[in-house]
Amino acid sequence: MTTALNDDLAQTPPRPAAELLLRAWRDAKRASPRAHARDVAAAMGASEAELAAARVGDDAIRLSGDWKRLLSELGAVGRVMGLTRNDSAVIEKEGVWEPVSFDGAVGLVLDEGLDLRLFMTHWRHGFVVAHETPGGVRHGLHFFDAHGDAVHKVYMTAETDADAFWALVERFRAVDQTQAAPALQPRPARAAERPDDEVDVAGFQAAWLALEDTHDFFPLLRRYGVSRRQALRLAPPGHARPVPASALASALANAAATDLPIMVFVGSPGCIEIHSGPIARVKRLGCWLNVLDPGFNLHLREDHVAEAFVVRKPTRDGEVTSLELVDAQGDTIAMLFGKRKPGLAEDPRWRALARGLL
Repeated sequence: MTTALNDDLAQTPPRPAAELLLRAWRDAKRASPRAHARDVAAAMGASEAELAAARVGDDAIRLSGDWKRLLSELGAVGRVMGLTRNDSAVIEKEGVWEPVSFDGAVGLVLDEGLDLRLFMTHWRHGFVVAHETPGGVRHGLHFFDAHGDAVHKVYMTAETDADAFWALVERFRAVDQTQAAPALQPRPARAAERPDDEVDVAGFQAAWLALEDTHDFFPLLRRYGVSRRQALRLAPPGHARPVPASALASALANAAATDLPIMVFVGSPGCIEIHSGPIARVKRLGCWLNVLDPGFNLHLREDHVAEAFVVRKPTRDGEVTSLELVDAQGDTIAMLFGKRKPGLAEDPRWRALARGLL
């Protein structure tokens, strides 16, 4: 066992020291003031959390404490911008962190602007980090998971109560303000997908057709031991229709042109952030497809969309239609729905738009 452990350690690349990370960050900022910490860290073979730790004492502050208590007090600072991302999509929404509630390790924020689902078992490390923007330096709370990846970020806006923000930071300021790297865990190997012929496909399809709430879909996947991409492949006939990646641009353009309210879901392991409402300015910049509206920005890598599906799920309020985007690893990039409230039927305009995508 000792030999195997030594072999594993020998195959693990050494982590860059804090001073090297900080130097790389300063060099990147001199070359491009809008350099992203995530990209700089990745180029150095480090996590974004390790880079944040290296910046402590320079332009970052280490936080500690009960994250649920911190988030429960965040509403007092007023309007902020919440940012959630995965490898292929970034969502940014402005609003107030209230009301916020927790049921065990799951939290909800249900402001009209900020609509979040929080999975607190993934929230391990926190920092206050300075971020340069065209309008000047903006400070934010950055939270990371056990592997050093960002789960959610909360930035000050022009409407944030700065005194309340910094008072909150002071309450959760860690005693340790050194550049010590956070204790991180290696990412587990990706679980192999079950072979289709080992899945009870008939039972799975029957359970799909018996759904009464879209929130029951994830438990359905676990019950039958299938991945989300596999579920879309094994869906009941007509309930998960493949469409090209360009369907996203078509859906956003049509929604903007018709002032159709939609819902956009983007998630990290620790947070799902949701936009609900109309969109206006859709713009492609290189490989990024963007929505650039006041109070809401979406940035999505079209070239990362390996598969896209128009999906139909039954609920007690009638059928619900979504556009779901999947990357090459089978992970969900983003999901789009028509805006609706529980107890109400789906907007027929969204249903017609989604089902007309080619």
